[in-house]
Amino acid sequence: QVQLVESGGGLVQPGGSLRLSCAASGIIFDSYAMGWYRQGPGKQRELVAVISSGGIRIYTDSVKGRFTISRDNAQNTVYLQMNNLRPEDTAVYYCNAKLRQMYWGQGTQVTDSS
Repeated sequence: QVQLVESGGGLVQPGGSLRLSCAASGIIFDSYAMGWYRQGPGKQRELVAVISSGGIRIYTDSVKGRFTISRDNAQNTVYLQMNNLRPEDTAVYYCNAKLRQMYWGQGTQVTDSS
């Protein structure tokens, strides 16, 4: 059974930082591209960042220079370091694993406290 379990969300002031984690089980983790998506209030789910099995990173323009995606294959975990957070970053953040199939976590809420 595949499980992706996110953690690390919470309330944060503008300009603050958070680190999201996603622990994966039930997949051969280092074979999968891992990504973070988000869905803000009244918005469609969008890609935030993805890291390939080979370590290539892609970011959506709005987070470039502020967010960093990384992976620890030994721990079967993908991270999203979010710095200089803005009110528009408020969303539910979802972890995603993709190879021939796609799997999703349950999401973790990130909320601007302003």
